[in-house]
This record gives sequence, structure tokens and C-alpha cells, in this order.
Amino acid sequence: MDLDDLDRALLLALLERPRVGLREHARALGIARGTAQARFLRLQERGVIVGFEPQVDPEALGYDVTAFVTLHITQGRLDAVAEHLATIPEVVEAHSITGDGDLWARVVARTNAHLEHVVQGIIGTPGVERTRTEIALTERVAHRVLPLVRALPRGARPRT
Repeated sequence: MDLDDLDRALLLALLERPRVGLREHARALGIARGTAQARFLRLQERGVIVGFEPQVDPEALGYDVTAFVTLHITQGRLDAVAEHLATIPEVVEAHSITGDGDLWARVVARTNAHLEHVVQGIIGTPGVERTRTEIALTERVAHRVLPLVRALPRGARPRT
């Protein structure tokens, strides 16, 4: 699937003003609401647009500590460990990685003591050989994709 100028413009509009409805975006782009809806659905079906949940700041919920945990996993246990991590509410993200370690997890906690409790639970997971935990001090660049969409060359081909 090629992203044409209209797809790119719709993505930019959705990212720049996510609370505005498709009708208003269509009006701003000078296209029919049905066209905007069809493009939106096509982008969604192709996996370009994913998720509809609001972004929630863990700090606002009382999770003031963010840490990055690198896990070293027993060979053949990666999937089982990842499935177990998905059951731990404080594990908000996990990725298979290359380099020093096998899995990387972003963990939130209410306090350092709570973080220690969470990490001890992770260490106790069958297949986890060892971990390394690094506490984040300040978020300098929040998760974002708008600059990527702005930088897309014309006719960019998203993976389908």
C-alpha cells in the first residue's frame, strides 16, 4: 500500500489534533466525510493506524518511578517469560532485544521499594537467569510518531 498525499495529510491531522472527529478533519482537508472515513478504515486495516486508547500518564496514577529492566533468559524460555511479564500490571512494555540481554521491559512503580518488589517478582519467573535494572530520572523525549509522519517521503510504502 502506498501512502499518497491525502493519506499523509489525514495522518498528520489525526496526530496533530487527535480529539477532533473525522468530520472536522474532512472539512479541514477539503474532502467528503465518507472519503476521510474510507481512508481512515483503509489505514487501520493495513496496520498503519493502531489502537484507540487514551494515553494515560502512570505518574498521574501514582506510579512515580520508571525503570528499564534488561532480562537474561534461559534459552527456549523467551515466550513463556514474556507471557508471564504480560500478567504483571507494572510491566507496561516489553521487547525482545539484541546485545546484552534477551528482553527489555519498561516497569513503573509507586516507590523504589515497590520497584524492588516488582523486580523480585520478575527475577522469580522461571527462565529468568538475571536482570539489570536502571531507573529513569526524567523523560526527555516522550513516545512520538508525528515527526516520522512529517518526514515521510511522498509515496512512502508502509509495511503491510
